[in-house]
Amino acid sequence: MTALHLRGRVLPEGRTRDLWVRDGVLSTSPVPDAVTVFDGGYLLPGPVDAHCHVGVGEQGPVELSEAEAQAETDRDAGTLLLRDCGAPVDTRPLQERADLPRIVRAGRHLARPKRYIPHLAEQLDDPEELPAAVERQAKNGDGWVKLVGDWIDRSVGDLAPLWPDEVLERAITAAHENGARVTAHVFGPDALPSLLNAGIDCIEHGTGLDDASIELMARRRVALVPTLINIENFPSFAAAATKYPDYAAHMNKLYHESERTVGKAIEAGVAVYAGTDAGGGIAHGRLVDEVLALNRVGMSAEQAVASATWDARSWLGFSGLEDGAAADLVGYEADPRGNLEVLRNPKRIVLRGRVVA
Repeated sequence: MTALHLRGRVLPEGRTRDLWVRDGVLSTSPVPDAVTVFDGGYLLPGPVDAHCHVGVGEQGPVELSEAEAQAETDRDAGTLLLRDCGAPVDTRPLQERADLPRIVRAGRHLARPKRYIPHLAEQLDDPEELPAAVERQAKNGDGWVKLVGDWIDRSVGDLAPLWPDEVLERAITAAHENGARVTAHVFGPDALPSLLNAGIDCIEHGTGLDDASIELMARRRVALVPTLINIENFPSFAAAATKYPDYAAHMNKLYHESERTVGKAIEAGVAVYAGTDAGGGIAHGRLVDEVLALNRVGMSAEQAVASATWDARSWLGFSGLEDGAAADLVGYEADPRGNLEVLRNPKRIVLRGRVVA
């Protein structure tokens, strides 16, 4: 592997430094015969999409070749680490590819019959099966388990929780005992107290958060990945639900309050990370759109960049740009903290110590 040299203003510290890469690892000491591939501009740790689905398309599960193309799209946009929040396709072969983003897998969603998108989740006939299913997914994934916390219940015509409180407590305990964290898809308000009181680690979407649940998330250090660009689809979900007027009205209400809701979570100090929900209705490669949306609802430009780079990497257990770290980094001509649109145009992408774009 060719040794590399890069020079630029390193974020978040903001100091101009030289970095070298040898055998896929960063070094702050000179490496002989290194080839300079970036000189001038700004260097950031590899960006992170904290909520996506590699292996899911508009019609459901896709072939591994299409999942590969999805990962390539993210990589070419500069996204080098993907937290895959549930997929029915085994993407472990993609993890072995040196030219594709690193993927943190959560295994399959866990849901009840007819209470999630068809063909995506493992469906449990009896809620009592959840702790064993969580243990199974924890052992099969990369440190995360994904629950469906709420979905439309056609018997009541609106969003409703899927799991009893006592079952959630045992399930989340089982995940933690097996070294995994738990996150949950949650749109409405009703499922949130049970999930938070059971010790969940992260909430996806979170459009039903209120002052009490936001305060509890901040106090217990529960993360939020709001997927704001996917929330833009709520009006279309409502329009398609002509048989369920209560659900339609609820989804429209959550949509219209979503920016204020996420803004309040940011203001309260909840750890919020950038995730697109790519796969299905959202195209891959749109991380910058989510960063811009987080800035719009209340994050400073620096916070928004951090939510998709150094803060997100630390949250997921990955390093930044320090000596001995994995060489996943992106160079930009200008400071993205001054103009977030800069993130759309990476000048140099280095993944696992290799220049890939």
